Amino acid sequence: MVATKKDKISGDNLGTGRRKTAIARVRVRAGSGKIIINGQELNDYFPVVSQQQAVLDALEVTAHREKVDVLVTCTGGGKNGQASACKMGIARALIGFDGENFNTLRDGGFLTRDSRMKERKKYGLRGARRGVQFSKR
Repeated sequence: MVATKKDKISGDNLGTGRRKTAIARVRVRAGSGKIIINGQELNDYFPVVSQQQAVLDALEVTAHREKVDVLVTCTGGGKNGQASACKMGIARALIGFDGENFNTLRDGGFLTRDSRMKERKKYGLRGARRGVQFSKR
């Protein structure tokens, strides 16, 4: 089972999500469905609809969209990576909030870390794999 933390002071359920170089620290607590990311509303922080949907997917699959408030702190990466990190972090925090969601979230692929990262540049090459252009003369 995925390890989640329960914050003893405020009763928040914590989850951490990662994607590429983005990290999202998520707090889920009982509430009215408010989602705050880095101090901004969901629609303001992620203006693209596909990014908003990625954040909301785990909440909608478990039918907790209007039952919990979500506070997210995102760092690193770009907006798409942060949205995917939020998705994973929310899923992990929802397990701590309601443990019966584990099978639903696991089967939906919300708990699987997408480990694809940018490959590093190697010396003697122009990029990760591209070599220098051959010149006959």
